[in-house]
Amino acid sequence: MRLQELLSIEWPLIQAPMAGVQGSALAMAVSQAGALGSLPCAMLTPDALHAELAALSASTARAYNVNFFAHTPPQPDGAREAAWRTQLSPYYRTFGIDPAGIATGPGRMPFSAAIADLVEPFRPPVVSFHFGLPDAALLARVKAWGARVLSSATTVEEARWLAARGVDGIIAQGLEAGGHRGHFLDHDLTVQSGTFALLPQIVRAVQVPVIAAGGIADADGVAAAMALGAAGVQVGTAYLLCPEATTSPIHRAVLRTESARHTALTNLFSGRPARGIVNRLMRELGPLNPEAPEFPLATAAVAPLRAAAEALGSGDFSPLWCGENASGCREIPAAELTRALIQGFQRRETAC
Repeated sequence: MRLQELLSIEWPLIQAPMAGVQGSALAMAVSQAGALGSLPCAMLTPDALHAELAALSASTARAYNVNFFAHTPPQPDGAREAAWRTQLSPYYRTFGIDPAGIATGPGRMPFSAAIADLVEPFRPPVVSFHFGLPDAALLARVKAWGARVLSSATTVEEARWLAARGVDGIIAQGLEAGGHRGHFLDHDLTVQSGTFALLPQIVRAVQVPVIAAGGIADADGVAAAMALGAAGVQVGTAYLLCPEATTSPIHRAVLRTESARHTALTNLFSGRPARGIVNRLMRELGPLNPEAPEFPLATAAVAPLRAAAEALGSGDFSPLWCGENASGCREIPAAELTRALIQGFQRRETAC
């Protein structure tokens, strides 16, 4: 079955869910343009999640995707947390922040029975997961709503694992992608590969539709992914400057500069490797620092530094998520960008 029929969309384009830089407005605009808009849900409170789902269901009859994390929360490690705050102590002193007053907390929660209770009445057409899948009972519950299920794979082994558990489609996330890596079977970053190396391998390994993600920023990239066997394409970074995105002014300003060409995987902001634009914190502590607590516990200690720096107009301590190819970022409405990306599918159809 073609991805269009599977997901009830006109074109096999998915707007990547991007926590912290978007809400339902971006998802609605993309869905209305004939692609699949996505809502990132892992950082939303129950009230905020309900409000966003209500907005989506009331504003569009088109299909949309809701995205959740499927990680296992780690046990807090007091010694590691203390070591992490010691690493950050010079910055606390610079901003006059008392580390003893910083609350701890995960910031990002995995999909759970309580979240399923909240989401089920809305029966979202598509549900996607990052970092694997929830347990079998929860997954069966989602499928019982009639939702199509997608999840990210960063290796062939992860793709086979997902296919064996009945996902409807697999997002092949290349190393170029912005934001958090979706790996879940192996945390060794040396086994990760680029999109156009990973994509054809996963296409050969599984029998479900494969969606290419990472470094695709324009119609040419879309056409190239389809030529390599993708059933569809997922694009995130290119949407960051759209007016419907909630990307902060500081983040937007950096995306407009040459600095956006220099990205790296970092665990400083959450505890898990995620691709963002290199800034002061990444340069001075090293983008991957062994002192950072496990995902998502690293977030709390950096949050007050981010707030203090941003109040001064600085992104030195902010997670400036961005893929390796920011060339597609354009300050145009999301529907217009979506139509520009769709031209890649049209070229492919004409060529065939």
